[in-house]
Amino acid sequence: MEREPAVAKLKELQGVDLRALADKYQVTVWRGDKKNKGWAGHVLERYLGLPINSAQSPNFGSWELKIVPLKLNRSAQLQVKETMAITMIDAYNVEQTPFEQSHLFSKLRKTVVCARVFESQLDEKSVLARVATFDLEHPEILNQVKADYELVREMIRSKGFEALTGKMGVLVQPRTKGPGHGSTSRAFYARTGFVAHILGMGQ
Repeated sequence: MEREPAVAKLKELQGVDLRALADKYQVTVWRGDKKNKGWAGHVLERYLGLPINSAQSPNFGSWELKIVPLKLNRSAQLQVKETMAITMIDAYNVEQTPFEQSHLFSKLRKTVVCARVFESQLDEKSVLARVATFDLEHPEILNQVKADYELVREMIRSKGFEALTGKMGVLVQPRTKGPGHGSTSRAFYARTGFVAHILGMGQ
């Protein structure tokens, strides 16, 4: 499915409880006491007719679908709850690959980001609040994301993969990904301010 009709279809879900759709599309949210953390994204993929996919290439061929949680702040305004995972970091691949040919660039250059309202850890309800497109076209944003990527490349070259830390990067940070502390895998994450920019939210 091309991005424009997909966005139009996704916008029809704004204000709809995704948790109810999980049952309709037979997406498992809980198995015993273990939660499928990607359930909301899986619901949207099923809604659009796409097989559930976690490959590094954009999941619709030419564009990428992401979903992020929002939360209410003390002023009862919605804000981005957490950073957004973009793509895994393979040390050899990143070190050898220029930004313009990187998985990070291919994931961000044509993206649809959907935001759902996080109610509680039980995820008994979660309304789709916003659907936004993002193309990494703004020169200042593009240059900063590239600089963040090159910083990671240089750190891998000079000090090794293990030296990567979430303190790095202005818009995109390299951070551990995986269950529990001590995880050795890492991924590129968009910081919350960058996610808010993508969604067109002041934060």
